[in-house]
Amino acid sequence: MSDCPSIRSQFSEYLDGAVSGTAMHAIASHLEGCQECTTEFAEWRTLQRVLTSIGPAKPPADMGLRLRVAISQEKARTTRRRVEAWQLYWENTLSPILVRGAAGLATAMVLLGVMALMIGTLGAPPRVSATETTADSTTSPQFLYTVGGTDSRGSFTRPVLVEVAISSTGRVYDYRIVSGPTTKEVRESLDNMLLMSHFTPARFYGIPVPGRAILSFSGASVRG
Repeated sequence: MSDCPSIRSQFSEYLDGAVSGTAMHAIASHLEGCQECTTEFAEWRTLQRVLTSIGPAKPPADMGLRLRVAISQEKARTTRRRVEAWQLYWENTLSPILVRGAAGLATAMVLLGVMALMIGTLGAPPRVSATETTADSTTSPQFLYTVGGTDSRGSFTRPVLVEVAISSTGRVYDYRIVSGPTTKEVRESLDNMLLMSHFTPARFYGIPVPGRAILSFSGASVRG
């Protein structure tokens, strides 16, 4: 029939009840008298039933962990970019100014010293003893504590050595098993413990930055 293409193009809306009453009556009347359209409509209905039986897709069980890891990684990259921008600003702007200032100050001090010696007004400077030590410019992350969650230490039947990546806020956003068993049970236990662990972040000239640490897990303790 000449109406078949128009009728078939409305099968999807017809099954969803998204056509007008007049169109619904016209499609139903056409199906009563057209075997080919009736056969194709039956296939549409079967497909709809199969799709309905499948139901909505369920997210993976570890979707929450993946999202938290991705957010932590993005925060770490943002902090690293800020540190790199500060270093670039220091090298291109502040450092040359300070170097020129230091050079000018040194020249002025030399001239002042020469003038003072010439007029005999400068006495011998007192001795100065250097007893203070300079603090380290960088520090490594330090394990603080773990809160919440379930105590999974019993899962570590053998020692496990893990390298963890720690953000500038002191939270774990990634890890790698260096040695020890890598079973699913061990990884689940590590996920639970590391996500609830807190660290003192690494520091670069006093600024918190992302860092890495090595942790050792066993059935009795966690050593960092």
